[in-house]
Amino acid sequence: MLEISPAIAIADDELIERFVRSSGPGGQNVNKVATAVELRFDAANSPSLPDDVRARLLARRDRRITSDGVIVINAQRFRTQDRNREDARERLAALVQAALKAPVKRVPTKPTRASKERRLTGKRERSQVKSTRATRTWDRE
Repeated sequence: MLEISPAIAIADDELIERFVRSSGPGGQNVNKVATAVELRFDAANSPSLPDDVRARLLARRDRRITSDGVIVINAQRFRTQDRNREDARERLAALVQAALKAPVKRVPTKPTRASKERRLTGKRERSQVKSTRATRTWDRE
């Protein structure tokens, strides 16, 4: 059982783990032992997730989420299978926890009267500076 929050937990039978050989350095051990973990979780069809959390999770633009709604996490940071397994589960939990919080709706505001006045005053002053610089070409003759 993967505990996400007090209200949400993902059952172990919903998680599919596959152990593969890890890439990168590691000597002879890396060629013999399948320590990397590929964790798959079908978020689109999971009964463990509430509908609003599922919608926010699937709406994320994340390369770990397939078009079918399956979350695929590859963990190979550590040299042992158990530690990589824990790492993959922690990363899945963090991803789902990020979808728990609904984004705060932006409240549009209007500029204050004072800020409008400051903007217009600045424009007038700048216009005045530029107009004093202007020399008329027809007066030079």
